[in-house]
Amino acid sequence: MKRSTINRNLIRAMELLETNKIALPEWGYWTLSDWVQHNEETATIISTMLGWDITDFGQGKFNELGAVLFTLRNGLLNCPNIGTPYAEKLIILKDGQRLPLHYHVSKTEDIINRAGGILVIRLYNALANGTVDLDSSVTITMDGLTRSLPAGSVIELERGKSITLRPYMYHCFWAKEGAGDLVCGEVSTVNDDRTDNFNAEPVERFATVVEDEAIFHPLCNEYQKVLGRDVQ
Repeated sequence: MKRSTINRNLIRAMELLETNKIALPEWGYWTLSDWVQHNEETATIISTMLGWDITDFGQGKFNELGAVLFTLRNGLLNCPNIGTPYAEKLIILKDGQRLPLHYHVSKTEDIINRAGGILVIRLYNALANGTVDLDSSVTITMDGLTRSLPAGSVIELERGKSITLRPYMYHCFWAKEGAGDLVCGEVSTVNDDRTDNFNAEPVERFATVVEDEAIFHPLCNEYQKVLGRDVQ
């Protein structure tokens, strides 16, 4: 993905958040020079991979498969004294844009429609070998209400509604086409995007960046590259 594409979509995401009166921590607005200036203060942010994230899932362009994300808080699975024992993200999806079908082994998460359009989710269980279970019903919790749905069910969540997704539950979600751009919230146990994403599709979690213009905001997986700091 070109850096110019990343920069353009980060600006678009920030504008959507501002329109919906969703504010970020001060470092969410830092430029690269700001990050360098505050280098000594950012150890927790860097080690827990807080901040901006944008991915095309290895597609080579930011199209219908992808997302802009911002991690507000997080911890480390094996280091309980670093960060927090829970995570929170914002997931910004353009109209019609989606995440791939995937599940987690460790993470339990609430996905919430925070603002904008309509959040659509498709659900399956995972079989013991990690493939998609096309037959068994899926038991979910939606805003505290427990429901059992047939495999492959699609549900729509309007603003303020949420769903709890547990380990070994395949899910993909997207911004309903024609309903507008979408801001999703994710509240979960500690998030580890390097080891706890298992995809049914052949995708890559982090984008390969082509540097065609200056960095607007560094991404959470490139702090080491652009700031000379370790990402654990």
